[in-house]
Amino acid sequence: MEATIKDVAKYAGVGVGTVSRVINNEKAVGAKTRAKVLEAMKALNYSRNNMAFRLRKNETRIIALLVPIINHPFFAKLAYYVEDEASRFGYSVLLVSSQQKVDKETEIITRIKHREVDGAVFVTHYMHESDDLRGCPIVSIDRTFGGDIPYVTSDNYDATKNAIGYMVEHGAKSIGFIGSKPLVASEVLERERAYLDAMEEYDMPPRIVNEVIQHGEETIVVQDFIKKHKDVDGVFVSGYTLSQVLYEAATSLGKRIPDDLQIVSYDGIFSQWGSSNITSVEQPVEEMARQVVRLLIKKIRNEETPARTVINTKFVLGTTTK
Repeated sequence: MEATIKDVAKYAGVGVGTVSRVINNEKAVGAKTRAKVLEAMKALNYSRNNMAFRLRKNETRIIALLVPIINHPFFAKLAYYVEDEASRFGYSVLLVSSQQKVDKETEIITRIKHREVDGAVFVTHYMHESDDLRGCPIVSIDRTFGGDIPYVTSDNYDATKNAIGYMVEHGAKSIGFIGSKPLVASEVLERERAYLDAMEEYDMPPRIVNEVIQHGEETIVVQDFIKKHKDVDGVFVSGYTLSQVLYEAATSLGKRIPDDLQIVSYDGIFSQWGSSNITSVEQPVEEMARQVVRLLIKKIRNEETPARTVINTKFVLGTTTK
């Protein structure tokens, strides 16, 4: 039979309250008494019932991470670092792939309210009513929920403009934009705004496709873009999957890269996943993941958090630009 806190108290010759204070590492216990209690716990092989303790403390030490899909390099790497950072704070991570089902996200919100998880990191494509989220410890990546929900993002606007400027400096005269538009308010939309501003500055007509693209539809969208804009000699792509598809489609049509077509991609941290080494705006996924966990822990502890945290990207030259 497992030893109980009463058994420890009896063995040490102290009250149950004293044992509880030692377990919770409270200061109001003398050194000798603390030593007696610890000796009793060791002798009886006593271990606190962690689940019961957490329930009494109204916490689970579990956070949820919601991503659209898990078989994507960005989300896989994000999940790795979120879990690693959470473990430093003593938290486990429940990974949830919404798989384009809003009900999965709603379920996590309900579980937060029922204290089945302590909070969540959201990477979401769906709208949620602000009233439903009120009082829930949630932190987002890129998505702007508003209210008291903070989010972490990268320098989407400046990084995009700088990348387009690089292509112009290296001879591009007709630059296009290919993106997958999010369904909700998101900092990702800053990439399109930066492109349109750049086209105005460089006096170039915009050649753009930025629509809601379901996973698996990328090839059709890219092929249509190439057929429609045959004069394009540079493309900024708002996502690494799309840039891989563009590279393959362009080369299959006989275009020489970068001589005939320069390509720059956002989210360019996964060159090892494809055959091409694409010039990229590299998001610091590890830093973003660790930052979002730290913010969530602060939210769980009811500490103040900044509404918006911006982390700078890095421009990485590959073989797809001159």
